[in-house]
Amino acid sequence: MKFLIAGLGNIGPEYMLTRHNAGFMVLDRLAAQHGFTFTMNRLAYTAEWRHKGKIIHLIKPTTYMNLSGRAVGSYLKQFDVPIENLLVVTDDKDLPFGKLRLKPKGSAGGHNGLRSIDEVLGTQEYARLRFGIGNDFSKGRQIDFVLGKFPAEEMDVLPDHLDRAGEAVLSFCTSGLQHTMNFFNQK
Repeated sequence: MKFLIAGLGNIGPEYMLTRHNAGFMVLDRLAAQHGFTFTMNRLAYTAEWRHKGKIIHLIKPTTYMNLSGRAVGSYLKQFDVPIENLLVVTDDKDLPFGKLRLKPKGSAGGHNGLRSIDEVLGTQEYARLRFGIGNDFSKGRQIDFVLGKFPAEEMDVLPDHLDRAGEAVLSFCTSGLQHTMNFFNQK
């Protein structure tokens, strides 16, 4: 059984450790913990990981957030992964910092990366794991907030939240969407 996990973010050193790169950070943390590496390929950094009999393809699109759909659509076809085995990991300003929310489908909710994926796939019916980044910004400062770096007090606990998100990714691949939602959405 094959899966495609797409962690969303923006490439480049200026975006490292920014809130909008939470999807990249979750996949990078998984790679560090489980000993696989990403390789630069067309439209994305890619990795393949075999876990409990599953083939898990991971991508970090290099198209920048607003064109994430190009990479997701391309690799979904290339790896011949059914859409029900696609999981998109992304930041969410409407959730408190560190809170996870897994959903089987849904709207883009103002997220340009999800909007791009919706357009390319022609559907909103794919799983998404939203990683809460909070919304502590004043009116008109949303872009600065999401493209800003996590403050020191959040950086101290960020690894624990990334670990939990990684556990949710593994659970999605090994235990299924419903079980994972029941367990991780409650915490």
